[in-house]
Amino acid sequence: MIEIQNFTKRYGKKTAVDNLTATVKPGQVTGFLGPNGAGKSTTMRSIIGLDTPTSGSVTVDGQDYRDFRAPLTEVGALLDAKAAHPGRSAYSHLMSIARTHGIGRDRVDEVIDLVGLTAVAKKRAGGFSLGMGQRLGIAVALLGDPKTLILDEPVNGLDPEGVKWMRELLRGLADQGRTIFLSSHLMSELSLIADHIIVIGQGRLLADASVNEFLDQGANAVRVVSPDAQRLKSALQGPDVTVTEVDKETLSITGLDAPVVGRAAAANGLVLHELSTEKSSLEEVFMNLTAGTVEYKSQDATKIAQQGVSA
Repeated sequence: MIEIQNFTKRYGKKTAVDNLTATVKPGQVTGFLGPNGAGKSTTMRSIIGLDTPTSGSVTVDGQDYRDFRAPLTEVGALLDAKAAHPGRSAYSHLMSIARTHGIGRDRVDEVIDLVGLTAVAKKRAGGFSLGMGQRLGIAVALLGDPKTLILDEPVNGLDPEGVKWMRELLRGLADQGRTIFLSSHLMSELSLIADHIIVIGQGRLLADASVNEFLDQGANAVRVVSPDAQRLKSALQGPDVTVTEVDKETLSITGLDAPVVGRAAAANGLVLHELSTEKSSLEEVFMNLTAGTVEYKSQDATKIAQQGVSA
């Protein structure tokens, strides 16, 4: 379990994290989200002792990371996949780390095979692709068979097979009762694996909820397909109800839930070909929640496409 209590981190006059309190529980995958510059990396670095809190505390299983006698067996971390010396082979890199904890060759061979680097284990890390470097970083995080994993953008550079493998690996580790804390900008991937979501913006906590609770914050809509769409639209008019025509037979309705729409159709003898609830995506809810905390904003891509980008 990771416990973050009133954690504040300042660099000179800049506050990177501001009085953050959150708990990352074992037995689940917790996604850590926020715009660039929100304080995610600072928080993760502080968990493993690379940064020191200005105030507050960050502990793992009730201890400061620096107090663990064999930290790799307690916490595995991937914060920078390029941390390996480019002149060392993957095998030598892992062995040099393993020796600091008395971890044997068998475990090194095991994690090399687990992450799919057996064929290139004796090649220099400096020649690795982004995805291969990422797999090596994951191998380091898994080396001590830790109870807690902290991963910053773990699927960055992985191909589709690697992304699927990572998803299944983390799900399996969480199901064993381990604590999994990961950040990612790939919302679609997080929606497939995360049980819980913590969102920060400008260093402050914005959300701390299960994925389902988080998605319920979105503006869910009811989708209806009917040859009687126009008559149904008239029957659904009311305060706080918005009916949008997607096409001549399809309506998108907010302000009413699906059972109410179905009863209205039945009461008026209207035929329905489809009646379903469309939930907001993780990305949509996240974008709405963090809209006012984005430090680095891009120009409107639609306008750029319409106007053309000047050379």
